[in-house]
Amino acid sequence: MSLTLRHLFIALLAVTIIFFVGRWSTSVSLFTSLSEQNSLVSHKQESGLLEKIKAKKELEVVMVNGPTTYFVGAIGEEGFEYLLLKEFAEHLGVALKLHVVSTVNEAMALTKEGVGEITAGALTKTKEREEAYVFGPSYYSVKEYVICHQKMIKRQEFPRSLSDLVGLKIVVGKGTSYEESLTELQKELPELLFETSVEHSSEQLLALVAEDKIDCTVVDSNIFLVNNRYYPALRKAFSISDNKKLAWILREGGKGLNENLIAWLSKLECSGQMAQLKDHYYSSAQQFNYVNISVFHKRLKSRLPKYKELFMKAGAKYDIPWTLLAAQSYQESHWDRLAKSPTGVRGMMMLTLPTAKEMGVKYRLNATQSVYGGAKYYAQLLERVSPDVQGVERYKFAYAAYNVGMGHLIDARALARKLGKDPNRWKDLKTVLPLLSQRKYYKDLKYGYARGQEPVDYVEAIYEYHAILENKKGQS
Repeated sequence: MSLTLRHLFIALLAVTIIFFVGRWSTSVSLFTSLSEQNSLVSHKQESGLLEKIKAKKELEVVMVNGPTTYFVGAIGEEGFEYLLLKEFAEHLGVALKLHVVSTVNEAMALTKEGVGEITAGALTKTKEREEAYVFGPSYYSVKEYVICHQKMIKRQEFPRSLSDLVGLKIVVGKGTSYEESLTELQKELPELLFETSVEHSSEQLLALVAEDKIDCTVVDSNIFLVNNRYYPALRKAFSISDNKKLAWILREGGKGLNENLIAWLSKLECSGQMAQLKDHYYSSAQQFNYVNISVFHKRLKSRLPKYKELFMKAGAKYDIPWTLLAAQSYQESHWDRLAKSPTGVRGMMMLTLPTAKEMGVKYRLNATQSVYGGAKYYAQLLERVSPDVQGVERYKFAYAAYNVGMGHLIDARALARKLGKDPNRWKDLKTVLPLLSQRKYYKDLKYGYARGQEPVDYVEAIYEYHAILENKKGQS
């Protein structure tokens, strides 16, 4: 090949290579650009819901009203799930706006309409729901219980197994996980019949069982745990499920929100705040005593009406919720103005003689003097509780001091620090107080020995009665 032809061939080859490399480079660039655009769109879809919440500075939640979720109590808005969501909203730096409904069925209807960003209401993650909705991380485990009236035991109708449910009037909420579970069980037992209600919440159905208007219903274990204090005639028959997870429903495009929730819940667990919330709403309920609560319900009708106005006036004067004051008085004397103990304490608030004199009480068996004296003393204890103790915890710490003395409370907090526990949280302090009766602990404390289990039982009992009073107040 001549030199001229060789140069021409090389030139043509170079042009061809440059052409194809250029085409390839353009394609790669275009592919990369499209890939980046798709990634950006995907990212926006994933974090869109979280960005929307932060942009409008508001987290909208569809919330089911109930004692385990949301209710208005003596200190304002309360409820396990409400406080969780309030904490989460604060974590995001936004306000919390609630759309409160009465039933799960109503909540699901609003969810389908796209109202809000989250739906909360002790919602179980079921196969059917997970196919229809996007769930966030789980925060609590429950089982589904069949709940019936104790009278059925005497009538020899109380169910002990699934087959025993045949022929009974069973009602559950429409659109609930219980409806799904019973429908599934019908495949094994076609004779099993049940009704669904769009009007009644789980708590209202428990009330119908307690009133003996229906035979049984099905609710989650935590719902039964809290409501059994209000309806002591209820009995758990058996469980129809293994452990199930509770979680909130998120709207579409909530991947970024879900990831934020996972990280936040993990932090809440590690900090002990989640355990504190669970302890506040569920621990006293776990110590439920049928006999004590049954007597309390009777005395709500026979004794409280006589003293209710007195508790309300004394509570208003000393800025103490009257239901809390009434609960304390019941724990002290069962609302018996003539009550006395072998140790010399007397009256509605069971005041010692020195405390009565200090509070200006001249006659401890006078109901008015006793209640005002007890309220005044408790208000003083509230002021003396360390400012590091906040919120509901202050009330509990002050009640512990009312029972065992402020000195021992101070000792317990010091011991809590020494043991690596949080001296400002009741969930920790109630595990430390009983140690004051053990020499290896009290020998180095300023105020020495104390029957430390007593103030723990005292506080837990007061809050058990208080919860019932608040529930009754809400129904009136």
